[in-house]
Amino acid sequence: PEGSPESSKEPSGELESSVKVNEDGSRDITISPKGDEKPIDPEKIAKGDTPEANSASPAAPAGAPAGGPGKPKDGEEVVVFETAKGRIIAKFRPDKAPKHVTNFKDLVGRKFYDGTRFHRCMPGFMIQGGDPNSKDLAKSSAWGTGGIMLNGSERQVNLEPSDLSHKRGVLSMARSGNPNSASSQFFIMHQDSAFLDGEYSAFGEVVSGIEVEDKIVVTGSPDPNANGAVEPSQAIVLKTARLAKWPVK
Repeated sequence: PEGSPESSKEPSGELESSVKVNEDGSRDITISPKGDEKPIDPEKIAKGDTPEANSASPAAPAGAPAGGPGKPKDGEEVVVFETAKGRIIAKFRPDKAPKHVTNFKDLVGRKFYDGTRFHRCMPGFMIQGGDPNSKDLAKSSAWGTGGIMLNGSERQVNLEPSDLSHKRGVLSMARSGNPNSASSQFFIMHQDSAFLDGEYSAFGEVVSGIEVEDKIVVTGSPDPNANGAVEPSQAIVLKTARLAKWPVK
């Protein structure tokens, strides 16, 4: 349920990290899979052959147009993130994760993300946002646990594994330990992390403003035990997220 520690949605739910703080203040961060975790079988998840795949949750809106690699085509729909550090534009990949694209577009259309903050940032790994709790500084202890709630239940989307690798600039959906629990929280890769492939649903790619991510990612805590948590007063605000046609003026 929303607000409980068990529902914390992190793209490192099966990962462990270590941070070395150098004398000059720079940080060396190592991210690696935990050795005691069982690997996820994308084929079983896709077929619904796991207990999590059969759990009931409100369904995401259906339908998404075809997409493809490379720069967006003229007139193609993209998402424009206006942050306190600048603008990031990303294209969608419905050819890889159609349900996640549809879910994300629906949330953008609701202005769901306006005023949220990037609450978890790890240099060399990713920046994470999309938690509605992060709109409120008073709820900082619950940041990372929220999602889209409809009629008292959290809307969740089943895992859509694909060959879209988690490289720098790729958008993917955060989740809890349940692979089919993606809701509203998303992350943008800061550096390539192929070990996430098949375990998280990559659904988009940054096409403009990747340098803005470099400004946001440094807000994460250098404490290796903080797992990238951002001090509430330092968290960068996502002012608006809007759909637009490419090219964006």
